Amino acid sequence: MHTKIAIIGAGPSGLLLGQLLQRAGIDNVIIERQSAEHVLGRIRAGVLEQGTVDLLREAGVGARMDREGLPHDGFDLAFDGRLAHIDLPPLTGGKRVMIYGQTEVTRDLMQARAAAAAPTFYSASDVAVHGLKSGKPYVTFSHAGQPVRLDCELIAGCDGYHGVSRRSIPEGVLKTFERVYPFGWLGVLADTPPVNPELVYASHERGFALCSLRSPTRTRYYIQVGNEERVEDWSDERFWAELKRRLPAPVAARLVTGPSIEKSIAPLRSFVVEPMQYGELFLVGDAAHIVPPTGAKGLNLAASDVSTLFNILRKVYGEGRRDLLQRYSAVCLKRVWKAERFSWWMTSLLHRFPDTDAFSQRMQQAELDYFVGSPAGRQSIAENYVGLPYEPIE
Repeated sequence: MHTKIAIIGAGPSGLLLGQLLQRAGIDNVIIERQSAEHVLGRIRAGVLEQGTVDLLREAGVGARMDREGLPHDGFDLAFDGRLAHIDLPPLTGGKRVMIYGQTEVTRDLMQARAAAAAPTFYSASDVAVHGLKSGKPYVTFSHAGQPVRLDCELIAGCDGYHGVSRRSIPEGVLKTFERVYPFGWLGVLADTPPVNPELVYASHERGFALCSLRSPTRTRYYIQVGNEERVEDWSDERFWAELKRRLPAPVAARLVTGPSIEKSIAPLRSFVVEPMQYGELFLVGDAAHIVPPTGAKGLNLAASDVSTLFNILRKVYGEGRRDLLQRYSAVCLKRVWKAERFSWWMTSLLHRFPDTDAFSQRMQQAELDYFVGSPAGRQSIAENYVGLPYEPIE
């Protein structure tokens, strides 16, 4: 079997890249070690930057998002018992964000790929990449009990932090930058009406909290917990009581509780590898970088990688510009590090660290007060939140 682009991973980044390539007439095959049902079952972020929304529309998969998604023109920061609203469009030249769950993005992309009859191998095992600097790379895997060899020209590693792509790069090639935070997010998904029309990010002496939503009837709430905490120790009643303590009284009074339909703890880390390419292998999304979810950048940063790689490949196959392939990592990393900075800053600003003393707490409060009270501070938060412009490829 032969294709131009082999895509490892059928999460949203791999599917989005495949969809864009398919529409541009560039052959591609997607290989995924999990089943399609497992991929669809992942509960992930739901805040889409303006650039991600535009890219999904460009890929021809934005119709349901535009019908069912919830455009948001701002969000609230809660601290000192009060709410401070960040109004996005006036501060960003009209940009906003869209609330539309990653599961729904994945579903739309899966349906589009199935409609195009584009080749996708789910439940593939023993996936391995070969010949990454040979000029003739290939991927081997097993599917339905049969060995498969896929010859290709380039490989896109869209298989996440634990995937085979990054681990296939020889030791010593990549430089790793990482910070592991001493806490995680305990998240609850519930079929309850949102406590607020827009997201609320709360800084409290007991720890961070986030009030998010997926639809007018489905909510996603988070509270900061220590890394030693276990999900089974948190009953629904305990979770709701703790969330209320961390919200300003007027917001807490509006909170509608109910049984959780999903509950999990996600550890927080910042992680980047450089470079994001090796020979004919290009790392995309979580395979190359992880951000703490505080800045709502994970899926969005993967989308910007996809945009960069797609626009390079379009010029490679449309204009013969193979020289641009060497630009991929440098272009992506410019935006990656800016998004990492914003996510680190939001995390540092809103959470309680184990070593936070009285002075550090006052500094957090003063910085929050300065940024929300300053037009320049509000603009800085807003332009990062809606997403910085995509970097040009040349």
